[in-house]
Amino acid sequence: MLISFDWLREFVPFEGEAQELGDRLTMLGLELDSIEDPFEKVKDIVVGHVVECGRHPEAEKLSVCKVDVGDEVLDIVCGAPNVGQGQKVPVAKVGTVMPGGLKIKKAKLRGLPSHGMICSERELEFSDNHDGIWVLPEDLKPGEKLVDALKLERTVLDFDITPNRADCLSHLGFAREAALAFDLPLTMPKLALTESGGDAAGEIKVVIDDPALCPLYSARIIRDVQQKASPEWMRMRLLAVGQRPISNIVDVTNYIMFELGQPLHAFDMDRIEKATIRVAPAEDGMKFTTLDEVERTLTPADLLIWDGVKPVALAGVMGGLNSEMTGDSRNVLLESAVFRPGTIRKTARRLALPSDASYRFERGVDQVLNRFCLDRAAQLMSEIAGGSVVSGVAVNEPTPWQDRVHGYRHDRCMRLLGLDLEPGFAKKVFTLEGCQVDDSDPDNWKVSSPSHRLDLEREVDLYEEVGRVYGLDRIPAVLPRVKKNMDGEVTSDTPYGFIRRIKLWGAGAGLSEAVNYSFVGTDDLDRLNMAPEGRVIIANPLSEEQNVMRTDLTPGLLNTLKHNLAQGNNHVRVFEVAKRFVADAESETETREHTRLGILLYGSRHAQEWPWPHADADYLDIKGHVEHLLSDSLKLEEAEFALVADHAYLEPCVSVSVYGKPVGFMGMVRPEMADYYHARKDVWVADLDVEMLRDLTREHSIQFANLPVFPPSRRDVTVIGSMTLQAGAVVAAIRDMNIKILESVELVAEYIPEGQEEERNLSFRLTYRHPAKTLKDKEVDKQHKRVLNELSSKLPVRF
Repeated sequence: MLISFDWLREFVPFEGEAQELGDRLTMLGLELDSIEDPFEKVKDIVVGHVVECGRHPEAEKLSVCKVDVGDEVLDIVCGAPNVGQGQKVPVAKVGTVMPGGLKIKKAKLRGLPSHGMICSERELEFSDNHDGIWVLPEDLKPGEKLVDALKLERTVLDFDITPNRADCLSHLGFAREAALAFDLPLTMPKLALTESGGDAAGEIKVVIDDPALCPLYSARIIRDVQQKASPEWMRMRLLAVGQRPISNIVDVTNYIMFELGQPLHAFDMDRIEKATIRVAPAEDGMKFTTLDEVERTLTPADLLIWDGVKPVALAGVMGGLNSEMTGDSRNVLLESAVFRPGTIRKTARRLALPSDASYRFERGVDQVLNRFCLDRAAQLMSEIAGGSVVSGVAVNEPTPWQDRVHGYRHDRCMRLLGLDLEPGFAKKVFTLEGCQVDDSDPDNWKVSSPSHRLDLEREVDLYEEVGRVYGLDRIPAVLPRVKKNMDGEVTSDTPYGFIRRIKLWGAGAGLSEAVNYSFVGTDDLDRLNMAPEGRVIIANPLSEEQNVMRTDLTPGLLNTLKHNLAQGNNHVRVFEVAKRFVADAESETETREHTRLGILLYGSRHAQEWPWPHADADYLDIKGHVEHLLSDSLKLEEAEFALVADHAYLEPCVSVSVYGKPVGFMGMVRPEMADYYHARKDVWVADLDVEMLRDLTREHSIQFANLPVFPPSRRDVTVIGSMTLQAGAVVAAIRDMNIKILESVELVAEYIPEGQEEERNLSFRLTYRHPAKTLKDKEVDKQHKRVLNELSSKLPVRF
């Protein structure tokens, strides 16, 4: 938002520097981005007086002029048809760099010297007018800088406005904040509207079909206007804030918008049929041509302004070509309205038709100030366009503004902010902001927020006002007291608490959390051979690479891998807890959402080369993470793994089950698919159903036992068997013996003798312990011998 420093001073008598104002407003939440000189490019242009002007002897269309520029008289050859003796004109002397980058040099035109250039408005980038040179007012002094002679505004502050501060989209809004910050009086523009008789309410009828879409619509009639260029003060002021002047009528509507924040629109009154203005939604599929001469297809969600026969404007966004003011227009119907913000926002976004008006309407405008803005615009039009204002206003206000009253508890505000301020400070803040304060009950005030502060919706918003005016930068940094209560235990049993538990596990396991878009491309799913059934296609995607909701987490994780590899990170350990989306016609939203856990491993097993041996991640790594989550973190012991044939993108693929219920799968991404993501090593992924795991965890009861008191006795045994012998089968066979003093069986090593391709050695450690006494070697040896005998009889192994 561009704010003219001089314009702002017409509202508040601020005498400080622009930087001081910007710094203070930044602390109030209106961040200063920069301070600029809008006319920096024309600072070297001077005022010249054409002393003599004659025809060039060698060129009929050229004129030879002598131009007084204060300290000298320059010979300048000019090609403009309207140059003449006695004029005051803008002059670029030799060495001046024009706004377009052209540097003025000495030249000869058809044999005669030229020491400068007399400029047009377009050459100075003041307008598109290039019919001739710019003839300046006669009272200007030759040699004076143009920016000084025209009193152009040299200081403009550029602020970043948060979406909730719609009241700050005007100079009035910033003046209110400056008055609040420096305790200054606020002066509104003087209103001296002269009406010429008649009755606007009787000449034009205003109809609103749906009050929820348009709480207020008002209009004035201005007759016998003369369209021409606006006066210099208005044109220059609009240019200073980035708005190109068009004509006096249009410029007034823009001027009021930047001054007071109310967008207005001027219709050609003679093109409004049946003397009627109607606010109603569009018809489905209807066509309407806006002022930019583009035909647009509308829907019932779009709001239109109609006359008695046809639509004449896209409400709050842009006027219609069939009702615009032309050079022949003489009578103006001036509109000032309030529209439902959401409706305007959706229309502007859908049609990709942003405008300064829609930017304000979709954030909300001041309904109470509406009449003042309309009257001030009518006054300016009558002053600069010579029109007469018809008495009265045609208005329809089906939903009058209702003051909003909020409670305010000062003690609670102080506790929340960590301050100790007197109640009088808060009352002064609210009063300066335009609020009405009833503090008859000292413990619970009643504060009525003004119509321009639409962001004050609840009590905590009032707390924010107290804090930001006091200065959020002045609030001391104090750590809050933390009280331990049972809320944490309650939260842990919720879906959110379980997801948080999963994320804490992932971080503790050395994995980095990935946060990917819920959108992927159809090509991403096709590349992984995922079925087209169940896909949720996005109607208006951001791009073709994000045109469908993800049905699996793996495409996003693979794109994360691709990005990391492109940045030189070859050791990738990531996880993601997110939703996948599947089309379901029976669902209320026609889409089912499932929370999943995705894990991806790539590269070396260890992050560093030394002292760790080099080895790439393999199946044992991904299985180890899954087992660690299920057994150690969630305490789900009986996990089962089984090979799955013909998976879409994993080979091998292993299903994961707990207590006989499938909870996910894991495996290696097919090399030909991983190659697209620049993977040069194996990519291992796992995908687990978080909702199923939560259900199993809640059903599973954890049993507690006393810590062992007596020492263990351990025995190691190496089993020699075929390469197809599974370690799990050996462990299961030992546990099936139901030896009471056998506490645990663990696989500790695997050895394949050199040159041996058919057999391998598996070493197990068996831990024996008695809960009530210290075991003797004789007792342990007896049970261990039994293990060896039964193991060799159950399985094809030897020792």
